[in-house]
Amino acid sequence: MKPLSLMLLTGIFGAVLSPCAAHGSPLSLVQTIPLPWVEGGIDHLAVDVEGGRLFVAAFGNNTVEVIDLRDGSRIRSLTGLREPQGVLYVPRLNKIYVANARDGTAEVFDGDSLRLLSEVRFSGDADNIRCDEAAKIVYLGYGNGALGMIDAVSDNRVAKIKLPGHPESFVLERSGDRIYVNVPSAGLVAVVDRRKKAVVEKIPLTDFGSNFPMALDEVNHRLFVGTRNPPRVLVLDTQSGRTVAVLKSDEDADDMFYDGRRRRIYVSCGEGNLDVFEQLDADHYVELAKIATAPGARTSLWVPELDRLYVAVPKHRNQEAAILVYEIGS
Repeated sequence: MKPLSLMLLTGIFGAVLSPCAAHGSPLSLVQTIPLPWVEGGIDHLAVDVEGGRLFVAAFGNNTVEVIDLRDGSRIRSLTGLREPQGVLYVPRLNKIYVANARDGTAEVFDGDSLRLLSEVRFSGDADNIRCDEAAKIVYLGYGNGALGMIDAVSDNRVAKIKLPGHPESFVLERSGDRIYVNVPSAGLVAVVDRRKKAVVEKIPLTDFGSNFPMALDEVNHRLFVGTRNPPRVLVLDTQSGRTVAVLKSDEDADDMFYDGRRRRIYVSCGEGNLDVFEQLDADHYVELAKIATAPGARTSLWVPELDRLYVAVPKHRNQEAAILVYEIGS
């Protein structure tokens, strides 16, 4: 028999998705992975595609949960962490990086044994983490305003890039040298040159604040920035810095992804919805769907190799912590 909380989750999701599915929903709930041992908030996620593993930064639990995507079972909990926020898997090196908010430490684990290999210390509030796999450099946002750079082979700190405030989400260009960084305390997007290791441009977000999630359409030179005050998705031209579109979204967005194959934007919002927008062309967008998830489910991970979107549901009253697995429709 399913736990009451899981029955409630399943019932709610089925009720809201059935009408959408009848009209060709862009997302279909295909699996719910319960995490009954996870307490408190859940932050970011990472995936090992070949190994079929999902890594869940259970912030309030002080663990990273390693989940088998084949059957939804727990492989192991990485314990003794200190408010893990960011988590990253680097397949070429088979390493897992975990960013701890409490003390600013990045912990590095072996991908096979899950053994702790090393610790890289920063000044505090280690947060989002990304990898330039070609250069074998890991970037980590931390402190009152910096991106730390870690050599992914030696796991030594190699440099830092100063920012005008604490960085939230950031994205790396694949065909260029820029990094776009959300800096909500300064009300702007900072544009970093990776070669110069410096901010080369600042894009102010006039009339919009609390910019947290971000995604990039590199082909069309469009940057998508999610704000919470008011709740919007801003579409910026990366060549001119101008805002070309403003889309109304739900409250408390924390993760956002651009699906270039289908020309869609997926936004997970803590209000309890997934917002899906369709890109008609570089300057025009429409809301494609609004899919109910659960209160507080604001972090997510889109995995294009699997055509799946994973949404983290935190424990809330009778709501059990879980991962919702959505299959992307055509």
